[in-house]
Amino acid sequence: MTQTSLTRRLAEHILASDPASDPAAIAVARKAVLDVLACALGGASDRSLAILLQTFAPEAGGQAVLIGQGRRADPFTAALANGHAGHVLDYDDVHASVRGHPTTVILPALLALAATRGLRADALLSSYVVGLETMARLGLALGTRHYETGFHATATLGPVGAAAAVAHCLRFSPDQTATALGLAATQSAGLRLQFGFDAKPLHAGLAARAGLSAALLAENGFSGAPDFLDSPIGFLQAFAFGAEAPERLLAGWRAPWQIVAPGLTLKAFPCCTAAHPVAVGALALRAEAGLTPDAVEHVVLTFPPGGDAALVVSDPVTGIDARFSPEYIFAAALADGALAIGHFDERPVRPDLKRLAQRVSRRHDETAPRLSPDPTTRFVGFDVTLTAGGTLARRVEGLPGLSDAVDKFRDATNGSARFAAVPALVHAMADESDLAQLLHLLGQPIVA
Repeated sequence: MTQTSLTRRLAEHILASDPASDPAAIAVARKAVLDVLACALGGASDRSLAILLQTFAPEAGGQAVLIGQGRRADPFTAALANGHAGHVLDYDDVHASVRGHPTTVILPALLALAATRGLRADALLSSYVVGLETMARLGLALGTRHYETGFHATATLGPVGAAAAVAHCLRFSPDQTATALGLAATQSAGLRLQFGFDAKPLHAGLAARAGLSAALLAENGFSGAPDFLDSPIGFLQAFAFGAEAPERLLAGWRAPWQIVAPGLTLKAFPCCTAAHPVAVGALALRAEAGLTPDAVEHVVLTFPPGGDAALVVSDPVTGIDARFSPEYIFAAALADGALAIGHFDERPVRPDLKRLAQRVSRRHDETAPRLSPDPTTRFVGFDVTLTAGGTLARRVEGLPGLSDAVDKFRDATNGSARFAAVPALVHAMADESDLAQLLHLLGQPIVA
């Protein structure tokens, strides 16, 4: 008997999955949806999104909601724009197995589909969980060298995760699903060299659009290789650089769901995830040790090998590239006692923060385990030399995050009454009318 291909087995797992029977998975899904909507509404006025819409949707028209824009577009443009908006502040959730941002890719694809297919809210939530499961497990199967070599996993895994979510939602056949996954995988692209530029959030939008288009092409009979995971010139062979572990793709599928364990991290700060322990450590040194900028002679940040791979900026020019600078993030958190969206906008870096950041350096503890999807391998050490003599030391382990996004949503929308009903609706939505109401609310302009 011929062994069933890995691609086919993945397709069958996607279609057989029923997250609706797991209240824990759906509860986290609701939190994730609210979180990314906060990020997208917060990013709706971003300069780069305006350029994107001017380029791809210069005129209003279509059925799909452009979040926070007060107008609509075709589903593919909406997926592109809303994915970009959700990631443009670098405030959206992350997942360790993905080593990237799943929700800002998967949800925009499903919301764009909802505009034309009349989806139920509970179906959308279930399909989102399946898309995330696919994206996360594909990340585990690729191993760590994919990211470290230079690929942005949000961009490369995202199309497949979005296509899986749409295939599940529309109840594809296994053959259609395998084709959709392959069509998504052949559009996988995105390089980490774009971190700090408009192109990074564009990665999320392109991935959302690619996953949606791949699935709908497959639905309409478009052909593509049915074995993207099995071919000797397939996805794992092209992108894993010898670190592939295909056995991790399906082992333990939905037991538990990846959205539950290791779970999503909802960001507490609007900057690169890898620098969040830096922010926590700086805030603790300020609050607990009374450390002030004037008291700092020099600071050494210690990461595990690979722990600062995404932190590609040491001397930022503006708040945009400062999102990827642990030196700046330490300085801003210590000086101001908080990190807000305004720390990471397009204004030039404040001179006082630049001067403090120049007294921060970093190193790697080569005796520590290399950073991996296991969150216990993540840490940042702080060794502070004081101007008055003496030293301070701290260590932050793991990845801090928010327990829910309600306050984050209110902050992102400036407490606007027009969006005030969204958190409660996301928490309770179940049927088609609930999802239609959510789309109506999201379609309002963030700026009157």
